[in-house]
Amino acid sequence: MDPENQHLTTTATSSFLNTCFNGLNALSGIGIITVPYALAAGGWLSLLLLFTIAISTFYTGLLIKRCMDTDPTIRSYPDIGYRAFGKTGRIVVLVLINMELYLVATGFLIMEGDNLSNLFPQMDLDIFGIHVSNKKSFVIIVAAIILPTTWLNDMRILSYISASGVLASLIILGAILWVGMFDGVGFQEKGRIINWNGMPSAISLYAFCYGAHPVFPTLYTSMRNKHQFSKVLLLCFVFCTITYASMAVVGYLMFGSKVESQITLNLPTDKRSSRVAIFTILVTPIVKYALVVTPIVNSIEERFLSSFNTTKFSLLIKTILVITTVIVALALPFFGDLMSLVGAFLIVAASIVLPSTCYLKISGTYRVFGLELVLIGFIVFVGILVAIMGTYTSLPGIAGKL
Repeated sequence: MDPENQHLTTTATSSFLNTCFNGLNALSGIGIITVPYALAAGGWLSLLLLFTIAISTFYTGLLIKRCMDTDPTIRSYPDIGYRAFGKTGRIVVLVLINMELYLVATGFLIMEGDNLSNLFPQMDLDIFGIHVSNKKSFVIIVAAIILPTTWLNDMRILSYISASGVLASLIILGAILWVGMFDGVGFQEKGRIINWNGMPSAISLYAFCYGAHPVFPTLYTSMRNKHQFSKVLLLCFVFCTITYASMAVVGYLMFGSKVESQITLNLPTDKRSSRVAIFTILVTPIVKYALVVTPIVNSIEERFLSSFNTTKFSLLIKTILVITTVIVALALPFFGDLMSLVGAFLIVAASIVLPSTCYLKISGTYRVFGLELVLIGFIVFVGILVAIMGTYTSLPGIAGKL
């Protein structure tokens, strides 16, 4: 999942291939390194849930398209919320999206700290006489590198750099396959058929992989031929689901129940292929962090635009955002549990529950008949159930590690 792409240009100039690429970039994110852990948590049969979530979120993506077809003035996800439920709907959508982006940005820093400390375990810092452990040191160092990128007003350069997301996912999968086949790790683990206790975490992490729905309105409005949008969604979901499932199976066969919340933490750091995978996943958050927080900054600026000098206020907000995400990353350095919480509560809400309820409200339930009404009702019910169960298991997991 890459929510940062939701601010892509909305001019209707994108071709079918351009939109496919942008859609793939939106769906291909850091979720790829968490799916082996999700599979280990739920067991082999939990793969069926990955496919179920993929199908459900593909369908809710189509519902977003239908919502936009009803009113040409709808240009964004908050617009859909407003069209369905008025100002309250817009506020709910904005809050959920911004919370999701904020925690994804925080997850970037946690991931960087985990992987860099694994590569360089002897790296510690002393700041004003205070000893800082290597993991926390790398969180601070990476944040210092990222901070200047957030000050750029023209984000096009970073957008071009971050477009490597799809290629990065393939490189990571290929490098980890190489580790298993040629670097002595092998695929000898058999794993478990099912683990009911870990199922809520597995579902939440699978859901985390499909949190690109805030991007879809922008992709739709950017297309020259909007009738092809359904085909774009289908291609993107099929490609990314195959990639996610492949990584989950490969990682679980390699490391079994010992797989970490980020599979890169399991890789032998003395192997070149491992370093390729680790450094590829490390570069991506650095170039994407600014894109993730930009929509949050824009929301804040729009709220206070008339009260403050725009340039200075923008710099201040961006700096504060980086500092606060560092604080949260240092206080809650639990990548797996945090991303599980994001997937369970925020992404399930934004990618499953909201598209379904907004569609029912905008179209009028009297226009939705029979099987489709039952299907949407079932998707909403399952989404709410997943949100409750996933949040219930994620929060104690985080609290127990504090």
